[in-house]
Amino acid sequence: MTDGEPAAPRLTGPIRGADIVGMAQRVLRGPFTVDAYQRLGELGVLGADTRVELVDGQVVEMTPIGDRHASVVRRLTQLFARALIDLALFDVQNPVVLGERDAPQPDLTLLKPRPDGYPHHPRTRDILLAVEVADTTLAYDRDVKVPLYARAGIPEAWLVDLVSERVLMYQEPAGGRYTRVRAFSRGAMIALRCFPTVTFLVDDILG
Repeated sequence: MTDGEPAAPRLTGPIRGADIVGMAQRVLRGPFTVDAYQRLGELGVLGADTRVELVDGQVVEMTPIGDRHASVVRRLTQLFARALIDLALFDVQNPVVLGERDAPQPDLTLLKPRPDGYPHHPRTRDILLAVEVADTTLAYDRDVKVPLYARAGIPEAWLVDLVSERVLMYQEPAGGRYTRVRAFSRGAMIALRCFPTVTFLVDDILG
């Protein structure tokens, strides 16, 4: 693979729950467990159209999806569908349960194939890759969600940075952070850790 920009992004590390407040709006005062959070939905406290996720026990409002963000998610979905149809399941903007107080919603998740199609939200052990597409949410995705994936032990995460026009690849979680971080810019080829022979052009992802 060819790396993109030579400057390495900073490694991810632990982030305090209080830091979330400055990056995303809390909808309800927590902390909540995943079970309590799901119960809020069942009781109608959180409406079916309410875009929220549970991070560090806090119900956090998600930013409305812009045109380019949506376009890149569609591109990724199509790319993954073509290349991985017999290798993995892919999920778009649905919750994953990473612990007692964490149920984030990655923009796209690659899951280990299962014949039952996951009747319940996937857990950490099911996840091959978590992808976040970021424009206005760059700081939140980079400093809150990616470290959350590292602490959960998800083997790989991608951050599609629409601001800098690059894809950040995070691998090898250890001690609550990703110890290997690489940046891929336009013109570069990127491969999945779980399927190293499957490659994608960064230009095809960014559009």
